Amino acid sequence: MNAKQSKTDWTHKTRRQFLKLAAPLALTLAVPAYAMDLFKVLDPEGKNEDIQKAKQAVEGLGSLAQSAKGIDYETEFTIGESLALEGFQRYGLPVEDKKLQDYVNTLGQAVTKNSIRPDIEYYFVIVQSPLYNAFACPGGIVFVSSQLVESMDDEAELACVLAHEVGHVSHKHALHSIRRAKFFEGVGKLGTINMDGEEGQKYRSMIGDLQTVLFDKGLDKKMEFEADKAGMEFAYRTGYDPRGMIRVLEMLEANKDSATIKGSWFSTHPPLDARLEKCHQHLKLYTDASAMATVKDRFMSYRNRF
Repeated sequence: MNAKQSKTDWTHKTRRQFLKLAAPLALTLAVPAYAMDLFKVLDPEGKNEDIQKAKQAVEGLGSLAQSAKGIDYETEFTIGESLALEGFQRYGLPVEDKKLQDYVNTLGQAVTKNSIRPDIEYYFVIVQSPLYNAFACPGGIVFVSSQLVESMDDEAELACVLAHEVGHVSHKHALHSIRRAKFFEGVGKLGTINMDGEEGQKYRSMIGDLQTVLFDKGLDKKMEFEADKAGMEFAYRTGYDPRGMIRVLEMLEANKDSATIKGSWFSTHPPLDARLEKCHQHLKLYTDASAMATVKDRFMSYRNRF
């Protein structure tokens, strides 16, 4: 055995041992109180500076900075929260089970540490919805429906779905779809926005366009394929079986005839057969996939809380 192979085997063995011991982290993160207002959900005590700045911007009391080189994080997060508020209205309120929300948040946070953009804050919320769906808003706000979680069989599947959504945030897919929006044309820097004025109208129009993309039409299929690939990769880096992504897609395929189509993954994502084909191609990169964690028992103990 050469040195390179030995190092690879050691890395895989270490990862598997870690998962057996930690699988992958202690369940200690808390989820904010539930309310219709997303700002209160994410920051009930008003202590998070980024969230408060974003709230001020939405209310027209703060500023959105727009660099010629791209949208900065404060702007991204403000846009994300505007979309997330719409997400609550469309898909329902958070499931009122703190332990369940803690669990999904902890799993999501573990995945983000192994993403290509681990330096921002992410928020994961399970919403009470009969739709098979999950979506990510710019800035790191991730929703997953209760129906989708209830239909999974192990923690690796959930990790892959959360990682898929983290992939959208990491690659800034939603932002790429509006980078050339009229709201940003010719702008070097935006000063204070008056939400009652012309700039406020343009901002709301842009948010409306993004709502249509995220909740109705879906992102470009290339972005979805990229997110599937990221889902497998980020979950694998965290120690989970990347085949969880394939199992979720197969589950969706099996349920598509009886599922509600409008507003679900079936209407906002590429055809399942195309996604499965690409995922099977990606799977060839993970020769030790069968040795990675699935964590079925713990997952089922939380799934049974629904």
